[in-house]
Amino acid sequence: MKSEKQDAAARICLCNFHVLLFVAPLFLIGVAHAQTFNVLYSFQYPGPVEPASGVTIDAAGNLYGTTSATYAGEGGIFKLSNRNNAWTFSLLFSFTGTNGDTPLAPPVFGPDGSLYGTTYEGGFGCDLGCGNVYNLRPPLSPCKTALCYWTASTVWDFDSIPNDGVWPVFGNLLFDASGNIYGTTSFNVPGSGVMAGTVFELTRANGVWNETILHQFGNGTDGSVPESGLLRDSNGNLYGTTAEGGTNTSCNSGRGCGTIYELSPSGSGWTEQVLYSFQAQNDGDTPVGGLIMDAAGNLYGTTSQDGVDGGGTIFELTPSNGNWTLTTLYGFPKTGEPGYFCWGQQGDLLLDSAGNLYGTTCTNGAYGYGAVFKLTNANGSWSYSSLHDFTNGNDGASPIGNPVFDRNGNIFGTAFKGGANLEGTVWEVTP
Repeated sequence: MKSEKQDAAARICLCNFHVLLFVAPLFLIGVAHAQTFNVLYSFQYPGPVEPASGVTIDAAGNLYGTTSATYAGEGGIFKLSNRNNAWTFSLLFSFTGTNGDTPLAPPVFGPDGSLYGTTYEGGFGCDLGCGNVYNLRPPLSPCKTALCYWTASTVWDFDSIPNDGVWPVFGNLLFDASGNIYGTTSFNVPGSGVMAGTVFELTRANGVWNETILHQFGNGTDGSVPESGLLRDSNGNLYGTTAEGGTNTSCNSGRGCGTIYELSPSGSGWTEQVLYSFQAQNDGDTPVGGLIMDAAGNLYGTTSQDGVDGGGTIFELTPSNGNWTLTTLYGFPKTGEPGYFCWGQQGDLLLDSAGNLYGTTCTNGAYGYGAVFKLTNANGSWSYSSLHDFTNGNDGASPIGNPVFDRNGNIFGTAFKGGANLEGTVWEVTP
């Protein structure tokens, strides 16, 4: 009989492949034009391999990310240093299990300038580890070699208190102006029979972190299994997606087609409102990626399955007088087959100053191994163009995590597989 974790793995292929308080990450930049694709790094044995997350970029243009596996540990955190357009790889930390295992989301910078992130497994919660939130700080003395480990500490082990959720997946952590941390877990306590997941907040007092559950999903119409992170608007409301749940139960073996939800502060607690339940028609279903918001308050995101051409969708959700209307902007033709960690569109979108959208798909594309794409907005009419179609060659295959812009409008991301050593790549698309 399958465990809850195995059941989730069967749907989103979540298995190890070992054998800002701002209105979301819009990163407004100028409009990109003709594109050039470059591989910045190819992962290789016996080092860290198979990056399921995207990357985070600092003010100097350096990249930070995670790998879901290392051959000497349980995943790692890396840095690609950019010096005069030359890239140097260094492994900052390797997880061992008790301090975390299988990071699927990239590290992000907190208000204190250090890195924070989540691991899907490991830690001291549950029998084999239910994941944690970690903090990574550089050594006190400057590194003089590429092999210079940073210092990691555990902020929170999931399953530390009853019903606080387990197994955070792809979502970036989110900080508010006070330094509080917000995120999601994809499941509740193992053995409970509830797959739902949580939205949590971590607050720090006298050097100790404490967790508050803002919302606990319940295998119902409110949504279930959030795999992405959160978006926070200027009023402090939180927005996100769930891959399952909702009013239509025709998807995911009867567990639901997914939702878009809002959490609003209400007195001493939070109130959830489901803004949209996916119906597995032209709207698609099973949204794994998160949301972004434009200046007018419209939300944009993706679904990983179905839609008019079977390969998932890009959508816009527009508010009007307290109601929300979903418009499908594009339906992906289904090409390729899902693999471990990989099914359709899973990363967050990017938005430029002209209102064009950019993103990645982990299957689909010309060769079925994913693509980097642009969706151009011309007076409300949207057209798709490919910036790069992955071939499963030296360029990589299956980009899963969130892409990012730098200040010049270049796009950076990772590919989970492929590359010169067949273990994934870090790539750049330049104007």
